[in-house]
This record gives sequence, structure tokens and C-alpha cells, in this order.
Amino acid sequence: MFKKTTLLALAAFLLAAGCTKDPKDIAQPDKFSSADYPASLTALSGVLTPAYANLRSYELNGFQLLCKDFACSEHTADLAYGGEQSWTELALNHLSVTNSYASDLWKGLYTGVKDANAFLERADFYEKNHMPAAEQKAVNTLRGEAYFLRAWYYFELECFYGEKYVTAGGGDAMGVPLFTAVPTTLDGTQQSRASARAVWGQITSDLQKSADLLKGVARTGNDQGRVTEWAAKGLLGKAYVFTQDWAKAKPVLLDVIANSGKTLMPYAKYHNAFNAQSANEFNEESIFEINVDRTTAGYGIFVDGANANLTTSQGLIWSPSLLGDDGTEGGANNNLGYGNEFIHDKNLLRYGYNLPIYSLVPNPRFNAAKPASPANPPQVIDPVVKQKSLAMRADKTTDPRLYVAALQPWVDSVSRDGGTYRPVVKYSGIGGGIKQFFQGWSLRKFTTTDNNIFAYSAADGANYYLLRLADVYLLYAEACQNSGDAAGALEYLNKVKRRAYSQPINSPSNFDYKSLTDKTMATDANLANNPLRYERWAELFDEGHWWFDVCRWRIGAAEAAYYGTTLPTGGKIEWDDARSYAWPVPNSEISTNPKAVQNPGY
Repeated sequence: MFKKTTLLALAAFLLAAGCTKDPKDIAQPDKFSSADYPASLTALSGVLTPAYANLRSYELNGFQLLCKDFACSEHTADLAYGGEQSWTELALNHLSVTNSYASDLWKGLYTGVKDANAFLERADFYEKNHMPAAEQKAVNTLRGEAYFLRAWYYFELECFYGEKYVTAGGGDAMGVPLFTAVPTTLDGTQQSRASARAVWGQITSDLQKSADLLKGVARTGNDQGRVTEWAAKGLLGKAYVFTQDWAKAKPVLLDVIANSGKTLMPYAKYHNAFNAQSANEFNEESIFEINVDRTTAGYGIFVDGANANLTTSQGLIWSPSLLGDDGTEGGANNNLGYGNEFIHDKNLLRYGYNLPIYSLVPNPRFNAAKPASPANPPQVIDPVVKQKSLAMRADKTTDPRLYVAALQPWVDSVSRDGGTYRPVVKYSGIGGGIKQFFQGWSLRKFTTTDNNIFAYSAADGANYYLLRLADVYLLYAEACQNSGDAAGALEYLNKVKRRAYSQPINSPSNFDYKSLTDKTMATDANLANNPLRYERWAELFDEGHWWFDVCRWRIGAAEAAYYGTTLPTGGKIEWDDARSYAWPVPNSEISTNPKAVQNPGY
């Protein structure tokens, strides 16, 4: 409507000014014809931009993917907001065919597929009609990026919506519709679901092409965020692990480990590598990450215009809670954003934190002659509980990664004004009548902790990792474990664990696992004696990986039983093996595509 109104207004102005422009010339200067565009390498590069920008779309990492789709489905977060049925369905693992998040994610991922396909078609056009021979390498580099991006979008689509993983005996089960070119007819848009085997075949084929085309391409300066050979090989190795092709997975992953130049960052840096600190962007461990600009114009991801898709706003949802203006947990200005999600209590126990829910006691240092404030709170945490928790941190009887992933009430602190720091408190979004039954820790990864997020126009400040070396180490360990190399598996699990415990990663330590069934920090049947599962859960917590691990290992029922219940209903998680492993194909797709078939159980 805006564009149409603007064009009409422009036409009226030109007529009023006595314009003699030929009325038959109605070409729009902001539109391009496929008959002659692109005609330069710069223009071709611009055609690829939407495929990158879409990673930060509202439906994906711009807003919904991590903080809602992943965090609720895998119970990273407990939901403190009950005003939206589709959101509650995520937390209960019981999605309806009209679930808005299932529909939005499908749309967002297929938009990415379309953007990549559009670029590949235009690259062929440019090469045929305009490309000087000297630009062949540059064009192929752009192609390599497009193949990676298309593979990533299909990887997510298949993991969310595929009927079964190939690993679960479902090679011929329903995957997702495959599009390798932009449809030009209505019939072309209505594709049947390919087999799971065919979808994974397309993913691995694209990644092999990407790795070949990007071989030796260095990324520096403004190009740091672009796809590399190692990103392609890392995701390719992951695809082989997810399809249990151990023979192909091991050499590809080992290539990344040995030749990418990447290393695990030290714990001191790792502790802050998920927050708004530019020094940690594109670090020595990062293989591919989504660049996030903390724009100030507009309102985060929700702005229209030039800043759209430049930033993300997921931190609005899992913003930390802090001591209110009056020095109480319930006082004004006690959250740095919306305050909708907090750490599910059962995650604390898995990390080894087993202290009881804290209580507040009178502050012995409270000065009644002064107003109550964050610096002069009338109550404080029970000092006995606080001292025990500090001792657990110091002697590492809790997994140190808990303090990378979460903020502990009355121990950790955040700022509301960009300067003064206040203690974190029990999550403010939990209803007053039930708050005493929850630990209520705030999420820490990818949250804004240096100010109220609204001070940055609802824009996040931290880049999002899609692939980092620790993930590759754990995937390699899994490939070793499943191909008879127990020693290799154990060593790579221990490398990741050693970093978490501030130990040299290549030397044995007192924190090492002694076997592949050694005891972990967890006490539940899924993770207690399974270091591989535990390390993937603990290390990659809240980074968009665990849901896929749950589904490919088919441990969903046990996970649901462990977490038990979830807010806002307080009801039991409704896991059903017949339906819960695959999200429903959106009802809108079923109703408009006669070839579409719904997943079982919906």
C-alpha cells in the first residue's frame, strides 16, 4: 500500500509540474529485469545479500528461532508468559497444525532457500552474459556461499519437519519438499515431500560443492562474517554424523580440527563470548556466526527500512531480572526487557547445582535512616545458601558452564543504566503466588547484561554462533565412539571438558572422564552416565543444538519425564513418540498444496 500510494503521489506531482515524460514509459527505476540484471560483479554480490540477511529475519535468528522455537521445545527455558497458545504449545511439546511458530519457521527457512536459489540462477546468467574471465573465481566464491546457505536452511527444515531421521531407520520416510531452483509456475511451487534420504543427499551435495568452491578463500576485515571452506566442512561433517555415516564424518571433521586454524578459546574468554563484547566476535573458536549490529534507530528487528535484518531482538524475551528500584525483588524496573523466559530449574540440577531454593532474610546492614534501594536492600539472600553456592563455584563441584549459561540470583549482577550494577534476583516474570517454588535463575547466553535492552532500541548486541569448534570436537567424538575408536572419542570429550574447567585442553587433568560411561554432573537416566550426551547438552546449552540431538537420538520421552512440567500452565509436558519428534507441516501449506502430506499424529 505504501509503495502504491507513493507512486500515485509522484505521478500527480509530475503532471502538476508540467512534466512532458512519455506516458508510455512506465519503467520503475527501483526494479530490475531478469533480462539484463545483474550486469556487474557488485550487482551479483547484492543478489546474495538476502540469503545472508534472512538468517536474521523475524522468523529465524532475528527473533523467534532461539528464544522460542529451541528454548521452549528443549526446555532450556521455562515459560513465564501465558498469553499465547502457540508459545505454550512449544513448551508442552504438543503443537497443533495451526501453531504460528511452526508456520513462521517453515516460511522463514523456505524464504532462505528461495534467496539462495535466486542467487544461483542469477550467477549462471551473469557468467553466461556479462562475466569477464578474470572474475570466475569471485563468482565461484559467491556460489560457494550460496550452496552453504541453502544447505543450512534445508538442514534446519529437515531436522524440524522431517518425519524421521535417516538414523532412526527413516531413510524412505517423508522429508521436506526440495526446491533447487526458483519455481516459475504455480505447479512448480507445489512439490511433494522428498524422502529423508533425498533431502540429506541434497544437503551433503551442496556442502561438498561449497567446500570445493571456497577452498583457500580467506576472510578478513568486513568479510569475516562470510562463509568459509571450514564452515562448509563443519556442517558437512555434522550432516554425516546426523545420518550416522561415520566413515565419511571422521575425515571431514578431523580436517576442520587439524587444518582450519581454529582452537578452543580459554575459559576466561569463553565465559563472556556470548554477550555484547565486540572483542569476542569472530574469535579463534568461531567457525560461522551471524553478525549482529546493535542498531539504535527504530525498534530492533521490528523496524522497517534500512535497519531491518541488521540486528536481532531475541534478548527481549529472556532478559535478566534484577533488584528493583526500592531494593526488593518485586520493585519497579526489575527486568532488562520483557522478562518472558527463565532457566528451567531442572537444568541447574543437571549442571550439578543441588542447593535448595533460597529464602530472603533481613539485611543486617540495612540502614533504616536511608531510603531502601539496590544499594540498601531491606532483605538479602540467606547468607548460608549464598556461601555454599560460592564454594561450589570455587571448587567446581558445579559445572562451570552453568555460569556461562545462567545468572544466579544475589550472586551475579547486571546493569540497568549502562553503569551501576545491581544483583540479579529471582525471575520477575514468575507469578507471585508460585514464585517461592522456583529457583528462578535468568538466562545469560546472548542476553543484554550491560543495560536495559530498550536503551538500545530493543536490539541485541552479541553475535550468534551457528557453528564453533567445540561442536566439531563433540561431533568428532561421536563419530569415533560409533566407529570403534573409544580412545579418540574420550580424548575429544575431555578436550571440551578441560576448557570448561580452565585446564590445558591437550593434557590429562583431574576432571577427565575415565570412560565413555563415566559419571557426569547429571543425575537423570538420559545423561548421568553418558558423557557424550552430557557434553553436548552442557557445552552447547541454549545455542540451538539440543532439540536436534533429542530428536535424532529419540530420547524425547525421557527428556519430557525429566523436566516434568512447565509454566505457564504448570501442566505435564505432553510428549508423544508418535508425533512429538517432528513439527507439523503448517496447515496453510496443507490447504494450498494438494501434494503436501502431514506428519503422522497431527
